[in-house]
Amino acid sequence: MARQHNACAAARWRSWLATSVISASLAATMTLASAETRATTGATADAEFSQQLGELKKSFTDVGRTIDESAKSIDAIQNPEQGRKSIEELRNQVSTLLNAVADNGEISKLGAKALSLADEKLKSLDREARFKPEEKQYLVNRWRELRSATEAAIKDLDSARKDFSELLRSLQTSEDYIDELMQIREHERALQVIHQLSEGIRDASVKLKKLLGTIQPPGV
Repeated sequence: MARQHNACAAARWRSWLATSVISASLAATMTLASAETRATTGATADAEFSQQLGELKKSFTDVGRTIDESAKSIDAIQNPEQGRKSIEELRNQVSTLLNAVADNGEISKLGAKALSLADEKLKSLDREARFKPEEKQYLVNRWRELRSATEAAIKDLDSARKDFSELLRSLQTSEDYIDELMQIREHERALQVIHQLSEGIRDASVKLKKLLGTIQPPGV
């Protein structure tokens, strides 16, 4: 009986010891897993915070650049000197072109010079004695063809010149209106930049609120 009692006691002791070892192992495993989870969560939170901070800095940079662009656009509206300069440059170009396409202008003289060259060549061929009769006749025929083609080209050039001259004069009389249109375009560009600035500020506000939310203590 005593041996049997001792054997039962030893068996209970071994069972209790095994249970205690298993429980301790499970507790240690759960503690380690919990620590790893906290470490992973912490690393993820740090990475997310860094990303949000980087995005916020970029938003601030974009907003600052848009503010500068807005200021320049508004300054351009308040100071029309640049627009006046563009109109003055246009006026000078129109004046130069009008002189070139005038009836006795540079373009008209170019056609006259080309026609005169063909006439002089035909006259010189009449006095030419270096060529055989058939060679001379061929050269005369070719220069007559060139003279006829030159006359046709001059007529076409004259027509184009006159049309262009009329358009230039129309442009010349519309300078004030063009100046007003340019000011409207400048204002439209400024308005577009202002809209972009509003969008940039709102985007930066969203990122800033998100970042501030990540640094608030729990329960706040």
